[in-house]
Amino acid sequence: MDVQPIRLTPGQDLRRALECALFAEGGSAAFVLAGIGSLSGAHLRLAGAGELRAVDGDIELLSLSGSIAANGSHLHGTVATASGAVIGGHLGYGCVVRTTAEILLMRLPGWDFQREPDLQTGYAELVVRQRASGLD
Repeated sequence: MDVQPIRLTPGQDLRRALECALFAEGGSAAFVLAGIGSLSGAHLRLAGAGELRAVDGDIELLSLSGSIAANGSHLHGTVATASGAVIGGHLGYGCVVRTTAEILLMRLPGWDFQREPDLQTGYAELVVRQRASGLD
């Protein structure tokens, strides 16, 4: 286990930057333990919805957690608008950092995460596999 604090800077796409942080080191399994910051717009998929919902304007990122696999992320976030309305859901691409995002990323060397179709849920779900060597 390797825990890494990350600060993202203005203009970065939150989800893409976190995936790149993992993949740049050759990793394929991580959890986002916590995250806060500010965004200039967000794209969230609400529970049971098929499409992303755009939340415009200056936004506070109140919480962030989830998993990052070799072929996709599953990130949940809670955001607040400038008027104080709070909304949460699955974070899509297009959540752009406004001033900062402070993230605690836990890499899991020795493990591989993949998202594979699950017939029961109808979604690509997390499949966890330990690497043969267990040492990376």
